Amino acid sequence: MIKRGKPSETRPLSPEDSNEETQQIEQGLRPHMLKDYIGQEDIKKNLGIALAAAKKRDESLEHTLIHGPPGLGKTTLAHIMAREMGVNIRVTSGPALEKQGDLASIISNLRERDILFIDEIHRLRPAVEEVLYTAMEDFGLDLVIGKGPSARTMRLKLPRFTLIGATTKLSMLSSPLRDRFGHIVRLQFYTQESIRQIIERSAELLECQIENDAAHLLAGCARQTPRIANRLLKRVRDYADFYEKNAVDAEVVHMALEAMGIDPLGLDKIDRTILQTIIENYQGGPVGLNTIAASISEEENTVEDIYEPYLLKLGFLERTPRGRQVTLKAYEHLGLDSPPLRNF
Repeated sequence: MIKRGKPSETRPLSPEDSNEETQQIEQGLRPHMLKDYIGQEDIKKNLGIALAAAKKRDESLEHTLIHGPPGLGKTTLAHIMAREMGVNIRVTSGPALEKQGDLASIISNLRERDILFIDEIHRLRPAVEEVLYTAMEDFGLDLVIGKGPSARTMRLKLPRFTLIGATTKLSMLSSPLRDRFGHIVRLQFYTQESIRQIIERSAELLECQIENDAAHLLAGCARQTPRIANRLLKRVRDYADFYEKNAVDAEVVHMALEAMGIDPLGLDKIDRTILQTIIENYQGGPVGLNTIAASISEEENTVEDIYEPYLLKLGFLERTPRGRQVTLKAYEHLGLDSPPLRNF
């Protein structure tokens, strides 16, 4: 049976920061320093230079916007930047900041060079976003005291903090907010080799032995996304434990993937349902996104943000002015005959 042991020791985020959220992150599989971060080599190099330069000048890091599909490591990268700078990080999200006072109370409690991380920053309310403009640019907070004719404004001076925003939808950010970020980082899908290295690193942290061919198989069906790779590894580890295997091998991986309905390219039941629905009900397309979502009983945003990007990357789906349509590659993958009169 796969060996289990105590969780490996991790370095705390900062001497002052010992909240529950930080402890949960530290106990997970996320890398803690930039040197441990696998993949995204160009981003690592550029961020490494920016971090080193900021520390050399004893200044706060410039505001940074990280965008890309879900599960690629935006939150992980923000925590790594805080550790590399040796500062505290406060974590919140766009939907959680309902009014200006929510954001003001967080920012006013930051210390010099601290990092404020806002996930899903594209979902900030306009009134809350306006508070960020002066906070980011002038490190000041404009407050309105009183109401009516007696109301007056007061500017509160803020420490020079760093805002790190994360978003999956860069286009939904307003231009005034987007232009105030000094660094704009775009995370790409990972290569299969990088995903294999992530799986092997995670297996070591989980004290779970995994054979090379098994790691390669898992990497091929992880949709080029670290979050999915780690999730699949944990499920495969369950099967290895259940069948009392000394290590995760190719047989266990095949067994687990088949039970979960995941094929060698990482397509799950919903991915195949989307393709088959377009093929069987709409002759391969083109068909509108809202029609696809209604046909499979899913939300439009779920189809567009979660499933569609990977299908587009594989070349199984394409967007046209008239809607989505399935490609010949998808027909071949599903083992279906393409329509004889179809013009792709």
